[in-house]
Amino acid sequence: MKGIIFTEFIDMVEEHFGYEMVDYLIESSELPSGGSYTSVGTYNYSEIMQLVRQLHLKTEIPLDDLLRTFGIHLHKTFTTGYHHFFEAYDSSREFLESIDNHIHVEVRKLYPDAELPRFVTSRPNEDTLEMLYTSERKMGQLALGLIEKSVEFYNEKAEVTMENLSNDGTQVRFVIKYIQ
Repeated sequence: MKGIIFTEFIDMVEEHFGYEMVDYLIESSELPSGGSYTSVGTYNYSEIMQLVRQLHLKTEIPLDDLLRTFGIHLHKTFTTGYHHFFEAYDSSREFLESIDNHIHVEVRKLYPDAELPRFVTSRPNEDTLEMLYTSERKMGQLALGLIEKSVEFYNEKAEVTMENLSNDGTQVRFVIKYIQ
């Protein structure tokens, strides 16, 4: 997993809970990296999940809520650092439909070893976008936060629902119903 995910998670924890919590998470987890991350490094996915679990245990905030909040936090990072991706589209529908065929293609050019989730989109009707998420990382809640913030970024209103299609969380369907 790319280091930007780790560095942004640490930033989010520090912003919401303080540096002492960051220190606690790193000290209480068994991290092969030692908890020292760079945004361009590559780290084992299990490390981020250890950090999220430790935060859950310490704060008693549900894991799903932590991952969704992290997705919301990441969106801000993406719109700041990769604003050209967002500016290329006029709506969240167009943007969300472009993730696999444009954005992830560009990410792979920069980071050929990146293990990215897959998104297959369809429009069952004029006001609805469906996204099928597939990832061994099982971070559907993180994707939910990113999707919700994408709708907000384009000043749109929508109801976003999430349905697990597999028991292990590797396949999820998001339905985004736009409100006129």
